Amino acid sequence: MSAQAITKEPKMKVEVLGTGCANCKRTVQLVEDVAREQGVAIELVKVEDLPKIMGYGVMSTPGVVVDGKVVHAGGVPTREKIGRWLAAGAAAAPCCAPSAAAKTGCCG
Repeated sequence: MSAQAITKEPKMKVEVLGTGCANCKRTVQLVEDVAREQGVAIELVKVEDLPKIMGYGVMSTPGVVVDGKVVHAGGVPTREKIGRWLAAGAAAAPCCAPSAAAKTGCCG
């Protein structure tokens, strides 16, 4: 697990869950790009440890966790989704636990 701070004073912790596949790497890059474009201070952490990923209830990667809450699982999120998460914080995005994903469709 490695951490990269986008700015010196992170306000929000964003974790990208994945074992290093191309989609996971693309998600990390998108989060970095959108945070930089929006001027949002984040601490970006890549989580590659499978037991930790599964501990979040994420079975399909990449996953994204904002301030401890799963906001995305499976597939590369759009720039727009990432922008909303960063602009509003974790409260703006519903949890993508398996039961919530079925009800809200947030992980697709």
